[in-house]
Amino acid sequence: MFRPSLAALLLAGVATSAWAAAPASGAAIASGLVAHRAIYDLELKDATERSGIAGMYGRMVYEFNGNYCDGFTTNFRFVTQINTGDSTRVSDQQTKTFENVKDRRFTFETKSFTDDQLDKEVNGEANDKPDGVTVDLTRPQSKELQLAESRFPTEHMLDVIENAKAGRRFFEARVFDGSDDGDKPLATTTVVGKQITPVAGDEADAGNAGAFSKTAVWPVTISYFNENTKSDALPVYRMSFKLYENGITRDLTMDYGDFVLTGRLAKLEMLDSKADTCK
Repeated sequence: MFRPSLAALLLAGVATSAWAAAPASGAAIASGLVAHRAIYDLELKDATERSGIAGMYGRMVYEFNGNYCDGFTTNFRFVTQINTGDSTRVSDQQTKTFENVKDRRFTFETKSFTDDQLDKEVNGEANDKPDGVTVDLTRPQSKELQLAESRFPTEHMLDVIENAKAGRRFFEARVFDGSDDGDKPLATTTVVGKQITPVAGDEADAGNAGAFSKTAVWPVTISYFNENTKSDALPVYRMSFKLYENGITRDLTMDYGDFVLTGRLAKLEMLDSKADTCK
């Protein structure tokens, strides 16, 4: 699941060693991910007075495709309408990424709009090298960056699934996903609950998961931190969701600190995907 960033909007249990989640980039594990398009209805769950948000709702579309050999593509759109009490505005974040787990390469392109006006554009390419991650940014300005060793988004999701299957309830990782200004990774902690099977009527969006409506899920919470903060600092962002072994997610909660959004799975569509063609 790609981490939705609202920066533009707001501005206009076994522990593994730190940063070393159990690697899950093998072909067999990655091939378990399924190509799909998931649509989520978003609602405001809570907001502090400081947030200036009186009401908020929207929709998120997440499309995931590809395979281990050829790479994985993600098309993501996150649209919200925000009522501040005095005015209403629409925020629209559109992100496209490509991740080659096998070769450790990641490209990203994000455009953020407010009321159909482009606020921000970020794009570039990141590569994992022996001495860390190199990032070649082309927007908002051209520059080269040398960052600490990090996981990319699909790779991190594979780590979550493998740790969940192994019964590891807590692990840490450094993740680079190109969000915000595309110039830094974030430290993450992931907590995985025991696998549960949905009970009819207990979970509002389980029925919209189609063939997976009665399939077991793991409750997962991932907290994101700035690396230069103290160890007891609050996360800059926290996301909770129910995770299927095939990478599909539902029942989302996105906590931005001053406000919290929920995302209920409204529609799930399985996509045709090419078989792995590794040579």
